[in-house]
Amino acid sequence: MPRVRKGAARRKANKRTLKGVKGHRGSAGRLLRLAKEANVRAAVNARVGRKLRKRDFRGLWIIRINAACTQRGIRYSLFISGLKKAGIEINRKMLSEIAIADPAGFDVIVDQAKAALV
Repeated sequence: MPRVRKGAARRKANKRTLKGVKGHRGSAGRLLRLAKEANVRAAVNARVGRKLRKRDFRGLWIIRINAACTQRGIRYSLFISGLKKAGIEINRKMLSEIAIADPAGFDVIVDQAKAALV
């Protein structure tokens, strides 16, 4: 029996690999062996990026809340502490959105946090 070398299935798999590295610079976008390695590295970096995005957004929300708090004469750390003591459970994403879209509503939240601190 002749040896089977996967013919069309192999070609399809190789095309899939090369399609995944489309746009990569140099040989990594053209040569199969380097393309396989580039695919693996791209997948690893994509996973890392998904984790970093969460960290970056949390930092952004904290910066926005801090700026809004500073305008109202309270430090960020005291504000968060006041929220916890007042029993207000709003996450940082929502707090930053409120600070941007509804300044009057944010004023009310700040007043409640200040009152809980005293």
